[in-house]
Amino acid sequence: MGDRETSNHSEVTDFILVGFRVRLELHILLFLLFLLVYAMILLGNVGMMAIIMTDPRLNTPMYFFLGNLSFIDLFYSSVIAPKAMINFWSESKSISFAGCVTQLFLFALFIVTEAFLLAAMAYDRFIAICNPLLYSVQMSTRLCSQLVAGSYFCGCISSVLLTSVTFTLSFCASRAIDHFYCDYRPLQRISCSDLYILKIVSFFLCSIIILPTIIVIIVSYMYIVSTVLKIRSTEGRKKAFSTCSSHLGVVSVLYGAVIFMYVIPDRFPELSKVASLCYTLVTPMLNPLIYSLRNKDVKEALRKILEKKIFLFNSILTLI
Repeated sequence: MGDRETSNHSEVTDFILVGFRVRLELHILLFLLFLLVYAMILLGNVGMMAIIMTDPRLNTPMYFFLGNLSFIDLFYSSVIAPKAMINFWSESKSISFAGCVTQLFLFALFIVTEAFLLAAMAYDRFIAICNPLLYSVQMSTRLCSQLVAGSYFCGCISSVLLTSVTFTLSFCASRAIDHFYCDYRPLQRISCSDLYILKIVSFFLCSIIILPTIIVIIVSYMYIVSTVLKIRSTEGRKKAFSTCSSHLGVVSVLYGAVIFMYVIPDRFPELSKVASLCYTLVTPMLNPLIYSLRNKDVKEALRKILEKKIFLFNSILTLI
């Protein structure tokens, strides 16, 4: 029995990404939608990183974390979107075994890193509002670097565990993955192996990723709300809440989509795909918009960059 499973496993050289079960005519519409969203992701996140790196006033811990958030959003959406767009025009819709392993590994790496980074950003807002006089001391460059490095380390360890356990399964039931990218839940549906170890590992990872990060975020905001309510002036309260609203919006979108997806039973794969869209494409698209539209510093930095570009363009025209 073991030899037969090993043989079946070794025969799998590629998978088929089924994608969305819609009429062929709608594939063009979906392709254009993916293309538009991905273009906005590239523009928004590259723009955000450029603004943060070029404006000296944004050389603070909050924007250091935000720059890393934009980097993560840019790369994990790039792991998913290009292949999904290619498959809208492909008849085979295939992805190699190595490509599937790489896609799952990179996506898990960046999505877990983002979860820990959002928790670090909540802690940063807690220090900024609850201990403003000690903010520059406590949120030192060294600590910020350690928090970001720790987020990537946790993401890497989690990704290695999940990917290695997932691809030790035997895929003899089918090659067709009922999803638009390689995720461990659709992969386990086409496996003929015992899923006990995979389920234990995935439950363990969810427990050490989702619970601690949510607890850090909730506790941080409990202290933040308690501190803000003690501020007597309405203007002071408004200013304090405005520094947190963008982060809270990002957290709500990401965790809402993830929790919704993983509580959906496996018998509703189409709903699972829609939920996946929220955190693979919609969240990376919205994050730069949320932070730029609700942040005076970012808007001011963007305005100055645009003024310089316009001035340079006018100078060139004058010379011509």
